[in-house]
Amino acid sequence: MRMRNQWLVAPLAAGLAAGLLSGCGTEQGSGGEGEPVTVGMSDEVATTDPASGYDPGSWLLFNNVYQSLLSFPKGGTEPEPEAAEKCGFTDSESTVYKCTLRSGLKFSNGNSLTSKDVKFSFDRTNAIADPDGPSILFSSLDLIETPDDRTVVFHLKVPDATFPSKIASGAGSIVDHREYDGKKLRTDGKAVGSGPYVLESFDAKKEAVFAVNPDYKGTAEVKNSGVTLKLYHGDQKALGSALKGEEVDVAYRGLTADAIADLEAASTADRGGVEVVEGNSAEVQHLVFNVKDPVVGKLGVRKAFAYLLDREALVNKVYRDTASPLYSIVPSQITAHTTPFFDTYGPRPDKAKAQEALRSEGITGKVKLTLWATPARYGPATVPEFEEIAAQLNASGLFDADVKSVELEQYEKDIADGKYGVYVKGWVPDYPDPDNFTQPFFGKDNVLANNYDNKVITDQIIPGTAEEADRGATTNQYDRLQDIVAEELPILPVWQGKQYAVARDGITGLEWCLDASTVFRFWEIEKA
Repeated sequence: MRMRNQWLVAPLAAGLAAGLLSGCGTEQGSGGEGEPVTVGMSDEVATTDPASGYDPGSWLLFNNVYQSLLSFPKGGTEPEPEAAEKCGFTDSESTVYKCTLRSGLKFSNGNSLTSKDVKFSFDRTNAIADPDGPSILFSSLDLIETPDDRTVVFHLKVPDATFPSKIASGAGSIVDHREYDGKKLRTDGKAVGSGPYVLESFDAKKEAVFAVNPDYKGTAEVKNSGVTLKLYHGDQKALGSALKGEEVDVAYRGLTADAIADLEAASTADRGGVEVVEGNSAEVQHLVFNVKDPVVGKLGVRKAFAYLLDREALVNKVYRDTASPLYSIVPSQITAHTTPFFDTYGPRPDKAKAQEALRSEGITGKVKLTLWATPARYGPATVPEFEEIAAQLNASGLFDADVKSVELEQYEKDIADGKYGVYVKGWVPDYPDPDNFTQPFFGKDNVLANNYDNKVITDQIIPGTAEEADRGATTNQYDRLQDIVAEELPILPVWQGKQYAVARDGITGLEWCLDASTVFRFWEIEKA
């Protein structure tokens, strides 16, 4: 896993052969008789090629133009059949995964979609291994067999019960082997998929136009006659003006926390014919402690910090409640969510316990500390957030904390060099499984670079949970992991994000576009 450039705004595995994924993903037909919809987004769409894109804008395109073998149903986090008729592990070790395709699948160009295209798509992603692409998700993939046109068998190098969730994401997009080079990325801005929509045109500077795919065979029931996605490239003011001027029906990913909070607080008459739709998000942000730092390398200092952090005041003051306090490694709405940081350190600052923690380290004076941030990746509110945290620490009289901000390239280099004691890391999940909130942070070669290593986590819990196809059965092991982290404090959870879209009157269905799966389902949007 690795950090993606999508910060600040998003189980699961199949059963054994006796319980193959099937039945729930019934074929719906394409629909597409409603009014066309225009959506505005501040993110960019980096690519139309699923072997490259690993950003939210590109995955939005993938989820609507391409099919995956499995997909996440609206409001759900357990993958169900999509291009596949059924899928499941055929062994008890979660190393052999077999899928049977629906019959009669076609790409938008009329070509048949067969097991050959599925194998080609995964082999291609791994062969290209684009540094900005999702091949990292398939590091456990050994080989793929295609006994016939409708059967695909994945052989994994190691047990990986999260494999179904990975192939249900945008990374599992299936492309036409006749239209894509097996060793090079597509750069013409075109896309050939088998999903609910056809990409009619794409201008990375302006917009993408999607038409309903009449040959689509899957679970989505399309409730509009097409979507135009207008791109505002981070210009939040322009996106807000477009919504107000009725140039777009929906604004997604880009309005500021202040704008959303003001709209929510306004009366119906003052909203100007728009409505705020709030959904779930699995985006999280953590403070990271370098456990070899001369200051925060001391557990007592980290515990004092944890006792003094007031998350509720922070999200209210800085984010105007467009985020929620987070007291766990695994966020709410995800299997194995618990609240060990709430249970251990409480919801409100406790100076007495903080002071006791410092005294256990022999510290009686103020602890001098610098909090390091980079707005380039984690958003413009990151520095005000850290300033609020520093103010909370300093108000106790136990810390002398300040905040420094650097550009992203310098930030990542200094973290790798071990120069920072406290810094920020955010995470939007690739797939909604507790594995995606633990293995990237505490597994081998993790993304935190904070010198933390716990053998129980790396050698027992992470491998043990990876073998368990029944993801609900992993809860006790993930509970244990979170308790260990709350006690040893290599990181400190701060907040969990919320997803928002703002729509003009007459738009419905957005609640099904904003859930923990992070799939923005164009087909659910309907315009009266």
